[in-house]
Amino acid sequence: METIKLLLGIICIPVICSSGMPDRDLLGDSLAEEKIRVSVLAIAERELGVREKTGKNDGERVEHYLKYIGLPKGHAWCGAYTSWVYGQAGLSKPRTGWTPALFPANRLTRKPKPADLFGIYFPSLKRIAHTGFVVSIKSDWALTTEGNTNIEGGREGDGVYKKRRHLRTIAKFANWIGKENKR
Repeated sequence: METIKLLLGIICIPVICSSGMPDRDLLGDSLAEEKIRVSVLAIAERELGVREKTGKNDGERVEHYLKYIGLPKGHAWCGAYTSWVYGQAGLSKPRTGWTPALFPANRLTRKPKPADLFGIYFPSLKRIAHTGFVVSIKSDWALTTEGNTNIEGGREGDGVYKKRRHLRTIAKFANWIGKENKR
């Protein structure tokens, strides 16, 4: 009887362990993704306090974000800010200031993670017209870091702020972090 238990143990332990443990490649990808997410948020938050020079989508840092995507000063820059941050974290995409382009179907997620993008839909424009980074989700609220906003949370603001937004105000979330998006 003891011999049977020993043999079963020798056979079952490797089977149980092999089916219950994640693949090393998957674990490596998960750790790499987590490292990128932490980097994205660190870069985004270092920009907190950036303000426009005259309130007309201008100023040294704002123009730097716009230049990254090929636009001159004066353009709305929330999408440029998010693209610039992702680029600084080593991601090749997105690289656009057109906020609807930040939410393609193949990037949408219902379970946002830190460093994913959120998009706010404006009925008057009939499109997503503001974006930023999800820092965390708690209950019905998203803590965000976003550019071209203000204290009130407008889409044509004056700087980079940390905001708290109710999930009802967010139309979509997009995940741009993955192994197919590295430089």
